[in-house]
Amino acid sequence: MRIAWLGKKSPFCGNVSYGLAVTEALKERGHGISFIHFNTPSLQANSESHNDQEPEVALPYLVKSQMYTIPSPRASRELRESLERFQPDLVHASLTLSPLDFRLPELCQQLGVPLVATFHPPFDAGLRNITAGGQQLTYQLYASSLAKFDRVVVFSELQAELLIRLGVAKSTLAVIPNGVDPNIWRPGVSQLSERFRGKRVFLYMGRLATEKNVEALLRAWKLVQLPGCVLVVVGDGPLRQALQANYSNDDVIWWGYEADQAVRLALLQVAEVFMLPSLVEGLSLALLEAMASGTACVATDAGADGEVLEGGAGIVISTQGVTTQLRTLLPVLREQPILSRELGRRARERVLERYTLKGNIDALEQLYTDLISPIPLAA
Repeated sequence: MRIAWLGKKSPFCGNVSYGLAVTEALKERGHGISFIHFNTPSLQANSESHNDQEPEVALPYLVKSQMYTIPSPRASRELRESLERFQPDLVHASLTLSPLDFRLPELCQQLGVPLVATFHPPFDAGLRNITAGGQQLTYQLYASSLAKFDRVVVFSELQAELLIRLGVAKSTLAVIPNGVDPNIWRPGVSQLSERFRGKRVFLYMGRLATEKNVEALLRAWKLVQLPGCVLVVVGDGPLRQALQANYSNDDVIWWGYEADQAVRLALLQVAEVFMLPSLVEGLSLALLEAMASGTACVATDAGADGEVLEGGAGIVISTQGVTTQLRTLLPVLREQPILSRELGRRARERVLERYTLKGNIDALEQLYTDLISPIPLAA
């Protein structure tokens, strides 16, 4: 099967919604993958790969941010020419909040190619904050266009329910959660154990941006002052400088962005508790990696994260009053290490039940097969 993936791309992931692990897994199953993406200007000079097994095209753009992309005027033509040249059996687009997203259904219909979209903007169905309200506008903007895709992949039942309320047909939606490889993300003795010299580690790993609500966690940490514990903040983003200036203490370690997967695993293995205080989310891959690593998890009920942890696989808190909730919860977690270990055990069990990479690939592969070789209707 020849699949063309459209979306953003970075040096560390094949596609904004799935990443290198999914790319490699599909290739191992014999599928050919082509990438058409918005890349960095420094790489656009060599925009098309010469690897026949994995052709690649970088589309030109005017503006690209974490949230949206504005293509250049010639991007639409280059997209069509690339698809005509690659002749994929199916196109799978990771929607990039770009005007090209709305052009895709008509283009693929003209080329006679089935079109799948992954729609994954973060959300909070409760609309409990300004950030959530802004994301809701994105869902409203896309709802009518999503009906024109052959299938739309979402990460959770909650996200599907939100789109159905906005008018997207249930039959169009396919709930396929993110998945991680539990053979990679697993409990074990951390290579970083000596570095923390017996300190108990609480961990945040992700972007330092408004929607992640890291300041609420830092405020709570500053107020409770847990003896013998450190908070390790792994990540970078627009708020890092301000947060670091206001919340730098001996018990807060500003790790920065960490690209090395082995080091990220070691951080999760050494941590007692992983915390995600987001105001909006999709389905956090970092959360799934922490769960698979046997780390106790605390997350807000934003996006699908509450759904992932429900029923005892972790501790779910509200997006409202995060600092107040954590002021109560953090001392309990420090005083009850047995609780943390049990939560870590349950978290890994949940991943093995519902959120493995193999399950994700199986579901994607079945979706592709159904669209390319539909079962004929009985006479």
